[in-house]
Amino acid sequence: MFHISRPNRRSLLSPMMLGLMLVAPQLVGAHQFTAWSVAQPEPGVSSPTAADGCPIESPNGLRLFFASNRNPIGGASDTNDIWVAERSSVEDVFDTPVQLPAPVNSTAADFCPTPLNGKRLLFVSARAIPGACGAGDIYITRDHPVRGWETPTNLGCSATGAGPNSAGGEFSPSLVETAQGTLLYFSSPGQGGLQDIYVSLQRPDGSFAPGTPVSEVNLAGFHDQMPNVSRDGLEMAFVSDRTGGAGSFDVYVSTRPTTADPWSAPVNLGPAVNTAAGESRPSLSGDGHRLHFGRLGDIWVSTRVQMIGPR
Repeated sequence: MFHISRPNRRSLLSPMMLGLMLVAPQLVGAHQFTAWSVAQPEPGVSSPTAADGCPIESPNGLRLFFASNRNPIGGASDTNDIWVAERSSVEDVFDTPVQLPAPVNSTAADFCPTPLNGKRLLFVSARAIPGACGAGDIYITRDHPVRGWETPTNLGCSATGAGPNSAGGEFSPSLVETAQGTLLYFSSPGQGGLQDIYVSLQRPDGSFAPGTPVSEVNLAGFHDQMPNVSRDGLEMAFVSDRTGGAGSFDVYVSTRPTTADPWSAPVNLGPAVNTAAGESRPSLSGDGHRLHFGRLGDIWVSTRVQMIGPR
């Protein structure tokens, strides 16, 4: 189960699933950016009295989804609910966040939201319902224009071959369209029970296969978790507690020339982003210009400028 803290203070073959298969693959092209700026708190989003984390923008950058322990639906036993803040343009400050209603949020922990096109939302939940696989499973739902948020669908259990969810619990689903197919990245317990990064291929029927480890980025003996892959599939951000970092968990990135290539050796983003306090769940904006992440119960953002190439 994901926990953020502040020191001292039905069937998988559904219209929703099939809709994921109908999005055209993203074009892959060369791109180059400036270095990331020194991270700053995201204005107007974090609560001074609660812990917030797991931030991620909607594909158009106009909504920021995150997890928070402020006023949870399930009371004291519910460690996180999903919230969203909106803005008119990517240059504006986000408005006051609002809590998503049931059935997205439940009386159990709900976290790691990942908004998709078509008002769809992937997220992780510890809800104990029939068909649940473990401590935290990946679900998908949709904000229907008439009916509102639909009942979330569990992506299925790896133990039965039905899906990517394990008994140990998952973090940070990240969906990307590539020439090799639709890929779902996430982290899950691997060797020794430590979190590793996995990838799951979407099947022709719209369901997802059990995940396989992304060996290029996982380092034995350490947690590698909470991945987020860029829209073009060429850049992955995640956190790791491997030695050589600034804190308990640092943000690392891995890249590749094309989606057919293996991922590069991960690189620590350095002091502009990482601190001794430890960072969590980094996510890249759709245009690649912003990196959101959590630190000490607040939401932070670092920016960069694109120099050449399409995104």
